[in-house]
Amino acid sequence: MLFYPIWKKSGTEKFVTRRNTWVMQAKDESERKKRVGLLFDLNKMSQELNTALNQLQKAQSSNGGWPWFEGMPESRYISQHIVSGMGHLDHLGIKTIRDDAKSFGMINKAIQYLDIRITEDYNNLKKSKTDLDKYHSSGEQIQYLYARSYFPDVQLSKNAAEAHAYYLKQAKKFWLGTGEYLEGMIALTCYRSKDPELALGILKSLKENSQNKEETGMYWANNTGGYFWSRASIETQALLIEAFDEITDDKKAVEDMKVWLLRQKQTQDWKTTKATTEACYALLLRGSDWLSQVPQMDIRVGKEKVEIPTDAQAGTGYFKTSWSGKEITRDMGKVSVQKISSSGNNNETVSGISWGGLYWQYFESLDKITPHVTPLNLKKELFVERTSARGPVIEPLTSSTTLKVGDRIKVRIELRVDRDMEYVHMKDMRASGLEPENVLSQYKWQDGLGYYESTRDASTNFFFSYLRKGVYVFEYPLRAFQEGEFSNGITSIECMYAPEFSAHSLGERIVILGK
Repeated sequence: MLFYPIWKKSGTEKFVTRRNTWVMQAKDESERKKRVGLLFDLNKMSQELNTALNQLQKAQSSNGGWPWFEGMPESRYISQHIVSGMGHLDHLGIKTIRDDAKSFGMINKAIQYLDIRITEDYNNLKKSKTDLDKYHSSGEQIQYLYARSYFPDVQLSKNAAEAHAYYLKQAKKFWLGTGEYLEGMIALTCYRSKDPELALGILKSLKENSQNKEETGMYWANNTGGYFWSRASIETQALLIEAFDEITDDKKAVEDMKVWLLRQKQTQDWKTTKATTEACYALLLRGSDWLSQVPQMDIRVGKEKVEIPTDAQAGTGYFKTSWSGKEITRDMGKVSVQKISSSGNNNETVSGISWGGLYWQYFESLDKITPHVTPLNLKKELFVERTSARGPVIEPLTSSTTLKVGDRIKVRIELRVDRDMEYVHMKDMRASGLEPENVLSQYKWQDGLGYYESTRDASTNFFFSYLRKGVYVFEYPLRAFQEGEFSNGITSIECMYAPEFSAHSLGERIVILGK
């Protein structure tokens, strides 16, 4: 059983099973799949929507703003987020806000509250004698312009109209360098305020600074998240999908951006309800309607066509096919996958993406295994510690290196990962003639990475609940205690909930001589 410490305020240490945490996470994911069917219950959806609106109405303050939690003062950010969310519902046709007295009443009160706040901002600038020509609109003020753009028919007062016009002018003037999220908001606001030329210019700049790969889709290297709402990676990608979808005819960019968004869900979670709702909104926007199409897969393994079973998992289409050793032939090393339309027409293009994995399991001597590289990349090296005039030094362990019982050996593992992942397990096997010096399992922190290290009889295991993109080096010491020739095994790593993302290092043999 694996353990890690959780610290209380009293300083006492309480141990809970790490494994149970991972099992519960898997259980939660299974529960999510089971509940997908509830989404198709239209009566339940209608009831849930009305319940949510009633809760919003109850939480709204008399001045029109919403607090973050009950009892707190009103928050402009939360209020603007809710107004934007109502705009999303209206834009998708899920809830016609203007035809619903309750919803439109809330929106009118909220916009009046936000108009008053933006007017106060403007008056404070003038009172403090700020140089109005050089002022840069803040993130909260740009968010106001974006939220307000969903409801241009809600009339502005004279003072609010002057403030609105001023902050819009400054946002247009100093949009460059505000960050992808805010630049997308400014582009949408410009487009909706009859300035399509600037909106297209902003998106052109954004596209020029993006990266686009067949596997990961279109994304921004700087979009790695942060402490502020305007740096949230999922929300940023979702908003930029909205911007490109509404302003341009670049369907390919929209589809490629959706690929990146779904890739984040494949190897990790969308983190928060806010991020999830924004991602779902982006995926439901126009572009190509992936949900309305019923694609068929033509999968051939060698000369054999894989028949998709009728009982494939509802919603996801997941199924599994396997072959035993005698059924596997050399031709099966050639695999082709083609996505075709429901009509069976191979020439008809079907948008969207599908995922699958092909695994070949067989027995092989550990020292004969060659490296396997995916988005995860491992390199393992052994070093032997020697005593020199300068003190202890290490030298790489090669086929010509002589090891003796009692020698101290250092294991060095270099891990490279090209994207953020969650719940990753790395297992480093060791020769039976070696014993670890670190025998206590413990939680560690190294180079900004927190992980749990567990020493077992034949391996050392590393568990990462969150593995950020980058390069990491792990080291730990061993002792040679038994003479003989041994297979040192390999280091393997796998994303627990996306097992197609796995890798392993090279296998090798070591020889230990007696003293």
